[in-house]
Amino acid sequence: MRGVVLHAPGDVRIEDRDDPRIIEPTDAILRLSATCSCGSDLWPYRGVEEVHDAVMGHEYVGIVEEIGAEVSTVQVGDFVVGSFWASDNTCEICRAGYQAYCVHRVLMGTIGTQATKARIPLADGTLVATPGQPDPDLIPSLMAASDVLGTGWFAAVAAEVGPGRTVAVVGDGAVGLLGVLAAKQLGAERIIAFSRHADRQALAREFGATDVVEERGDAGVGKVKELTNGLGAHSVIEAVGTQEAMDQAIRSTRPGGHVGFVGVSHDVSIPGDELFMAGVHLHGGPAPVRRFLPELIRLIWDRTIDPGKVFDLTLPLEQAAEGYRAMDERRATKVLLTL
Repeated sequence: MRGVVLHAPGDVRIEDRDDPRIIEPTDAILRLSATCSCGSDLWPYRGVEEVHDAVMGHEYVGIVEEIGAEVSTVQVGDFVVGSFWASDNTCEICRAGYQAYCVHRVLMGTIGTQATKARIPLADGTLVATPGQPDPDLIPSLMAASDVLGTGWFAAVAAEVGPGRTVAVVGDGAVGLLGVLAAKQLGAERIIAFSRHADRQALAREFGATDVVEERGDAGVGKVKELTNGLGAHSVIEAVGTQEAMDQAIRSTRPGGHVGFVGVSHDVSIPGDELFMAGVHLHGGPAPVRRFLPELIRLIWDRTIDPGKVFDLTLPLEQAAEGYRAMDERRATKVLLTL
């Protein structure tokens, strides 16, 4: 099969790799229908995270080609969506809705799904079949459900988004934009999107943003306070993972409010005295996407939501290196890789 390998920062190659095979009886083999590159992939691509000859990719949709002897919830021929964490969905942590922390979890990035095929561990707990074979135009949205939609949705849930609430979203990448969409679906009354890019501002508004703030840092916090009678937002989504973003999120939240943070954290620290005096709730981390997949697939299948619009560049898998460059240079928000 063909797959993406990151040999060193900036050095993306598409190479022949061994076809996956069933290793455990709980495995499934998928022929991928699409894959994509993620904002989190840019950390190793830029050299922020150490990398050497790493298979890439953790988002995936496709058709089941083979199943292990103990797999029962999906069948050969099913079109399925899976999470970027494989989970058994039966352990005590999974049953509490935190499949990203399953006691048997496997990070799909270690398997690499920017490829033509993939082995999915713990298939019964990880994969969710669609009601039938999807129309081709639904595949980008189903692809988004595998990570960025589920992550944005978790951020909104963690931030206690709901009717009557004002929500601020820090980050205008795919996760932040889909956090806007999630906030709208969850009934937020007002949604403030932080963005300096006209195309992303337009999509944020299409997804449900009522206000756009271009300022960052303390100036951005000031604008949120100005829009909320000096109080701050009830709910804030942090979808970047930098110190500036976390500071901006906490300071934009009113006392008693909630911050849902899902940006992959890099060198972020919160002074104890500031956190103590902020009076806010913090909840987040790797998203338990599997928890939300049945509902997200239903919303997509019924064409209630169209999260696939976050893909603003589509390339064949063989041009994955250009996709990484486009995202790194901010010429693309998120790249869909076709097979």
